[in-house]
Parts: sequence; structure tokens; C-alpha cells
Amino acid sequence: MEFQLLGPFAARHDGRLVQLGNRRQERCLLGVLLLHAGRAVTTERLIDLLWEAGPPASARATVHTYVRRLRASLEPFGISVGTRHDGYVVEPGPYSVDAQEFTALAGKAAAATDPAERLGHYDDALALWKGPLLADVADDRLRGTLGVRLTELRLSAVEQRAQAQLDMGLNDRVLADLLPVVVEHPTREALVVAAMTALYRGGRQAEALQLYDRTRRLLAAELGVEPQHGLRTLHERILRADPRLDRPPGPVYAVRVDDQWLPWSTGGHPALEFCNTYAGWGGERLPGSEWLRDYGTLAVWAGHLDLIGARQVAGLREQAVRQPGEAAAVLDEARRFRAALHACLKDPQDGRAFTAVAGDVQEAARSSVFVRGEDGLGRWQPSPSSGLRLPLRAVALAAGDLLADPRRFTVRTCPGPDCGWLFLDESGRRRWCSLGTCGARRKAGRQG
Repeated sequence: MEFQLLGPFAARHDGRLVQLGNRRQERCLLGVLLLHAGRAVTTERLIDLLWEAGPPASARATVHTYVRRLRASLEPFGISVGTRHDGYVVEPGPYSVDAQEFTALAGKAAAATDPAERLGHYDDALALWKGPLLADVADDRLRGTLGVRLTELRLSAVEQRAQAQLDMGLNDRVLADLLPVVVEHPTREALVVAAMTALYRGGRQAEALQLYDRTRRLLAAELGVEPQHGLRTLHERILRADPRLDRPPGPVYAVRVDDQWLPWSTGGHPALEFCNTYAGWGGERLPGSEWLRDYGTLAVWAGHLDLIGARQVAGLREQAVRQPGEAAAVLDEARRFRAALHACLKDPQDGRAFTAVAGDVQEAARSSVFVRGEDGLGRWQPSPSSGLRLPLRAVALAAGDLLADPRRFTVRTCPGPDCGWLFLDESGRRRWCSLGTCGARRKAGRQG
């Protein structure tokens, strides 16, 4: 059974509406229990929620009657309402609750690194909202009591979805989705920032500035505060027509290869490049600090580093579309291998990390063939029969070569506070990586 709480209360079984509860209060009680599904709600708490102006003397008996009726209605669907001390709980069972689905999808979206994936999760999450929480059975007081966390999470999801849309250049969608919400929450500055950015990119600079002025006046009148730094800075950039506002930000220290953003090559060896912009980044995660977003990125990266051929890249990407589950599993393996490799390269004494890397290297070696390259030299490379694991096995072989080479003792970690990229220092004289910015920032700081 599927329960809808984000909007008018509804219950469906096999797509058909099921009538539960003869009274509005009865359905409201079920809604409250479902919002706490798997957790007990005391009778006293239920009474406080159901009767605003003071409960009648029969309130406790009425709650017991409602629960008895609901049990009878839900039992044919395999759903049980249990008794816990002086309260009730909807036991885990064959049902779903849209409020729980929304929370789970919002969590997936927040964890996603690819803007398209993040946007998809937020779209799915926000589509579950059909109106105010328990719109037809709860009043504003009860919604304010029960729905604070969900309402805040919803607004946060709207803000983050808008940012993902801006990152993808979907400015028209931002305006269509966001402007009605801005009207409803005019002092929510993150919403205003996204709306102003989309208006400016759409050639509507005057409207963006008008929105800022309106927001500033409201903040002063209703809250007695001035706009925060982010909103003020955006206003200043719009006034001076900052050209960087006209386009979505590209990742930091990245290069575009085919349709993918890849990190700069700075380490001097494929095994190091694989680790960089991952755990190596210190401080705040900048755009591009996570580059391994999906399987296509892994395949294109391996081709860009000449670990596999261009035809193999195209074939692997087509296969990944046909077998998304296997592609996702390989991507997870690649991320685990990358974490172990990074730890192993940073600390030659980390035996556990070496053992983890060695297992992948050995697996890659077992499925490798010895071929003659275009330069006339022989080399080991993974067999095409490796399928979607071909890029992973290619980088594992490269990692094995580096770990068996005395040069692995010349691996250094850039001490830049926001960097930490790995690089080879065979001369023994390099201190910084080859970004050309880390040492310069430290030097400028000393001079200042």
C-alpha cells in the first residue's frame, strides 16, 4: 500500500484509492502515526495533536476507538498498528510513505556529485509534494508542529535543485520552478540568489535588480537585517555586468575531453592522476574536486591517459548504457581502489592499503596480454575480454608498475592548504605540485 501525506491524505493499493477512516480526525491520526512509522507515539501526544482547543474528557477513549477501526481497515493489507506501552506504532510492513521516500531521495541528491544525477533525484523528490502536509486533515497549527523538518528539507531541496539547474545552464527551468516559491518565501536569500542569477542570464538584468531591492526592503522591514554576503556580492556583480555570471562555472583545474570534465594532468604518472582531486584535496571541496562522476568519465579518462584506445572508450560507453547496473558496480570498485591507492602512495608503510591495491593489481595481471605498441615496445595491457572493468584493470596495471618502481619513493604530497595533489619529485627539489598556484599563494601570503 502507498500512503500520500505530502498533500491531501490518500491511501492506494495496486493503484486504486482505498478509503481509510470514517472521520477526518481518524485519518489525521493515521497520518501522524505514518509520519513516525516504526516509532511509537504516546496517547498523550496524539491527544495534544488532535485537539487544539483542549481535549474533551472522552479524548483517550476516542483515540482507542480510532486505532481499533484503523487496525480493522489495515489488517487485510498486511499492515499492523501495534501497542507500545501507552502509545501506538505502525509496524514495518508492505507499505510505503511518500514523506519517507522524499527524505531518502533528498539524501541521494545531496550525495550525488554529478549535476544531472543530483537534479534527477531532486526532481523525483519534489514531485512527491502534491500540496501542504496532510492538506485535508490537518490545520495550519498541526502542520506547523509536525512538518517543520519536512518543510525545511523541501525548501533546501528547491534551493539545491535550482543550483544544479544553474550548473547545467537550465536557466529557464530555474525561473519556472523557482519564482512561485520566491513569492511564497520572499526572505529566503538562497532562493533569491538563484532566481536573480537565472534572470540575469536570461537577459533580464533590470528584473534581477528589482528583485534584490524588494528583498532588501523586506529583510529590513520584517527581520531588521541587511542581505547577507552572498546576496550582496551577487548584486554587485550584476551591477558591473560580471561576464562570469553569464555561464555555469566550469570545474576548477579541469580540461574538457569529449563531453567530460577531467582534472589537469599534474602528477607525472597515471596512477597519481587517478588519485588527484579525490582524497588529495584539503579544505573546502571546490568544483571539480570530485571528477569520477559516472562510468563515462572513467572510460574517457582512461582513454585520455592512453591506458586504453579511443575505439575501446566508445565501445565501453555504449556497453555501459546497455548494462547500467554493472557499470555502476565497476564505478564503485574504481572509487574503492582509488581510495586504497591514494593511501598506499601517501604512506609506503601502510600495509593494509598495499594489500587492498595488490588484490586489484593481481586480478588485472591475470587478465592481461603482452602486446607490441606503436612505438615498437612491448607492454602489458588488460585483455578486451575484461569488459566494463577494462579501464579499472588498466589503471591497476599502471599502479602496479609504479609500486614496483623505486620512483614510488619520490611521490610527494603538495602542501598547499587547498591542494594535496600527489606528484613525482625525482629531483628531490620540488616542493609544490605543478598547478603553479599553490606556492604562489603561500608566497603572496608571506609578502602580505
